[in-house]
Amino acid sequence: MAINWKSYNPGKFYDELISSPGYPRKAARILTKYLSSLSHEELKERKASIEHAIKSMGISFTVYSEAGNIDRQWPFDLIPRIIPEKEWIPTNEGLKQRQRALNCFIHDVYNDGKIFKDKVLPIELIKKSKNYRKECKGMKPVHEVWANICGTDLIRDADGKFYVLEDNLRVPSGVSYMLENRTVTKRVFPELFENYDIQPITDYPSQLFDTLAAISPIPKDYPEVVVLTPGIFNSAYFEHSFLAQQMGCELVQGSDLVVEDDHVFMKTIEGLAPVDVIYRRIDDQFLDPEVFYPDSALGVPGLMRAWLKGNVGLANAPGAGVADDKVIYTFVPKMIKYYLDEDAILPNVPSYLCIDKKQCQHVLKNLDKLVVKPANESGGYGMLIGPQSTKKERDEFARKIKANPREFMAQPLIALSTSPVLGENTIEPRHIDLRPFCLQAGSSYVTPGGLTRVAMVKGSYVVNSSQGGGSKDTWIVRE
Repeated sequence: MAINWKSYNPGKFYDELISSPGYPRKAARILTKYLSSLSHEELKERKASIEHAIKSMGISFTVYSEAGNIDRQWPFDLIPRIIPEKEWIPTNEGLKQRQRALNCFIHDVYNDGKIFKDKVLPIELIKKSKNYRKECKGMKPVHEVWANICGTDLIRDADGKFYVLEDNLRVPSGVSYMLENRTVTKRVFPELFENYDIQPITDYPSQLFDTLAAISPIPKDYPEVVVLTPGIFNSAYFEHSFLAQQMGCELVQGSDLVVEDDHVFMKTIEGLAPVDVIYRRIDDQFLDPEVFYPDSALGVPGLMRAWLKGNVGLANAPGAGVADDKVIYTFVPKMIKYYLDEDAILPNVPSYLCIDKKQCQHVLKNLDKLVVKPANESGGYGMLIGPQSTKKERDEFARKIKANPREFMAQPLIALSTSPVLGENTIEPRHIDLRPFCLQAGSSYVTPGGLTRVAMVKGSYVVNSSQGGGSKDTWIVRE
């Protein structure tokens, strides 16, 4: 049985490929026609080929659970997501604009604090932020950029318009899966790439290396860049090793590095080798036991001292997470206006701040209709999805909000756009989001598209890989 697009109905949601049952969007017509030409057996064979390719390539993801760490094969759906280039161009510019403003804000937080003096944003929010690092006060990184790598989560509402759901500025992950999704899709559907003009994404590792090289304290043609990982038990270890290999950099753990005379060195069989830039994939608190957690075995004693003296580049910079806060997120459009004197190209999702008494009362009265998020959690953890919650869960969240309103914000449940997913016997719509990756140092770069994450469970809004979500290849196509 071949795919019958007339039976595919996304209902009230904006669908990325199908405008209404039986009618694919213009950019998706070649794809949908091709998929319809394949028999049920052929589709099953392609699906099996993808699973074999993912297994043979070792693409995996670790899920933390009460039963222990589970190493999962990367969940992937073979039907690509297509975004026309004309829709992507303003989105691309909006992402660059947002990252510039966020970096201006972080630099202002740790230096002059003008935005607080001008009462655009209350300084109390920063003082109570879990990700504010007083140790970074007065630091001026190269190019005054703190978040060199940003993963911004985008969604489409029922109106088909992109909205920013959140910014990830600490150690955003997922880009390796975006790259591997493309590799797998080319293996299984090589003929489709002859019929579409798809923007390439293969230059991301070289763009990343150039970004990292640009923050070397001493400009060099070939600075020594290393990727610092917590080790093989980290959920994103596959990505750490993948990016190090693709950039031609050393993958190191804290025990592989040492600080002498306020400079960082890597231990090699030939002795100590100087390190110019560290792409760190561990959280601030574990970076340096002399400054943060004293019992951390993941970091490097003296690393903060070397960075503060300008002897090593760190990406992302410690303290960048102060703008990763979901409460601070609500002020980003004001930041864009304040620092860049521009209107925000990409709108935020409408939000309610629990620190505001009036807004907090609205949240408490409407917990069954809203999504409540803790300010500093990630990966979909700690949320309340009101329409899918129990009274017991809502009562528990009400107590948490009343006890610590600074730590919570709320948003309406957005009608996330959908995209077709191939099931056992048919295709069904599933909710998706998109995480493009933005780089900034001397210049800016945004991946054409990004990592499309899919809620593999019917009706679910949770797309995070750590919560059982899957992914798709994302095509930005020139029509």
